[in-house]
Amino acid sequence: MNSTTANVSNLKLRKKLRLGEVLLEAGAISPDQLEQALALQKTSGHKLGRALTEVGAIGEKELHQFLAKKLDIDYLDLTNIKLNLDYVMLLDEVQARRLRTIVLKPDHGGLLVGMADPTDIFAFDEVSRLLKKPVTVALVNESELLRTLDIVYRRTDEISAFAAEVIEELDESRIDIEKLSADEDTPEAPVTKLLQSMFTDAAQVNASDIHIEPDEFVLRIRQRVDGVLQEQVIEGRGVAGALVTRLKLMSGLDISEKRLPQDGRFSIQLRDTTLDIRVSTLPIQHGEAVVMRLLDHSANLLSLEKLGMPETVLKPFHRMLERTGGMILVTGPTGSGKTTTLYSALNHVNRPETKIITVEDPVEYRLERINQVQVHPRIGLDFGRVLRTALRQDPDIILVGEMRDRETVDIGLRAAMTGHLVFSTLHTTSAVGTASRLLDMGAPGYLIAAALQGIVAQRLVRRVCESCAEPVELNAAQKAWLQNQPVSLPTKGVQFMHGRGCNYCHLTGYRGRIGVYELIEMDSKLTEALRNEDLDAFISLATRKDNFVSLASCALDYAIKGITSVEEVIRVTGGLDDTETHNDEVSEVNDG
Repeated sequence: MNSTTANVSNLKLRKKLRLGEVLLEAGAISPDQLEQALALQKTSGHKLGRALTEVGAIGEKELHQFLAKKLDIDYLDLTNIKLNLDYVMLLDEVQARRLRTIVLKPDHGGLLVGMADPTDIFAFDEVSRLLKKPVTVALVNESELLRTLDIVYRRTDEISAFAAEVIEELDESRIDIEKLSADEDTPEAPVTKLLQSMFTDAAQVNASDIHIEPDEFVLRIRQRVDGVLQEQVIEGRGVAGALVTRLKLMSGLDISEKRLPQDGRFSIQLRDTTLDIRVSTLPIQHGEAVVMRLLDHSANLLSLEKLGMPETVLKPFHRMLERTGGMILVTGPTGSGKTTTLYSALNHVNRPETKIITVEDPVEYRLERINQVQVHPRIGLDFGRVLRTALRQDPDIILVGEMRDRETVDIGLRAAMTGHLVFSTLHTTSAVGTASRLLDMGAPGYLIAAALQGIVAQRLVRRVCESCAEPVELNAAQKAWLQNQPVSLPTKGVQFMHGRGCNYCHLTGYRGRIGVYELIEMDSKLTEALRNEDLDAFISLATRKDNFVSLASCALDYAIKGITSVEEVIRVTGGLDDTETHNDEVSEVNDG
């Protein structure tokens, strides 16, 4: 019921409503279940409704529908409501979370608000007092409400406000903030608050990087979320210098040096999360650009089974990991998830009886029982030197962060030949192109053939947001791309999906990512082709293996299953396949 009059008339009912008694009278729960929920409520402090769902007395959705019907109010699904931030922000974040309330839209001269507990008269009165308008209540799911609050109360306005404070402070004091020492700042200074808001916002949306880019008249702050940059523009360039200086101080960099790039790092504690921040500065036309890579050391590593590897990749990859020697390479561009795959592999083989040493730049995750070495080229501690020393530490398994030069490749391959299992990465576009890259780096074919056990190439594609996923018809360009893929698609019953954009995915249509993989497991024929440095034969044999699935085919399989969209598959894997085979059957996809 949407009228203010009806909503007020229900106030008496809400005052009288005792949820447990009403559910008992309706036969929705048993006396024993109510007793269990009341006992849980005493120890946990939760609302009775939540306690009832936690003991399994009644389903959450069933409870909400029952309660809404009893109170004669609407039950709303927040995932399907397009929110207007002008109305949402009528309640500040603290009040919205405390009262478990969100302002949705105007309603008959007042405001429609969603409440997780419409029977909470104190919350109702407090919301009415704060909004100073007649309030109509609708019931919303508490978990959906909290997720929505996390999204809508992002720090974009807060960041802009703090940036304005920094500009105002610079204008008023006329002090060159870049000459201030770290001790002269305070936790309440505008620059510090601006940084806190930026990091909190980035952690809230799981951003992997923050870009600070001064332009002629504005400052651009961009966050990479699920591999794609999201931009916020702040008027006034003056704040950029203050931000860069503060970040340099936190990273132990030289604040007086603005002509040369610098690299540093620092760690911050954010609520229950520890973030390791890698900082890179670059002199540009209008100042210094800063890129910060955010590494969450408190995040749990994914198991191999949860990375999203299809069975055609997971089984042979497991086989390779159980070998006692040889080299396994994981390839792909920056940001394709190579490090996550390697760490998951290390976690899989990390046992008390196995000695593991890693050589990294930088050490991105800290693992128990593993000897992790951070290279420092400035003092001569480069990959080659650490790797030579590591071989004298009696390791069973060695991880080399990246095969960067001929020396590292040569030492890694020889280590793999002498009874060590060696993991490493290369920046190549596909698994079949890795052999060519190793040869180009000067490694002899016989050495590659003797050491190499397998190659995994990977990319990350964005998942279609589950909250706003819907069927989509492909356009002509997408159908043409599908027709040129060397894979047979089912001609009937395929319905591709996309996300229309909602509050939970920040209107992008995507939320989260999943890996797509291409694997080559070496056999005698492939080894012989490498020994002879016959790349054409190697590529032909690899792509014709029964279990070979290309990156594009793996990604397309996710699109067929509705996990990602065809648009995303084309964006990530378009142009990877050298072989283009026309498939007439594909023209029927989406038409039947």
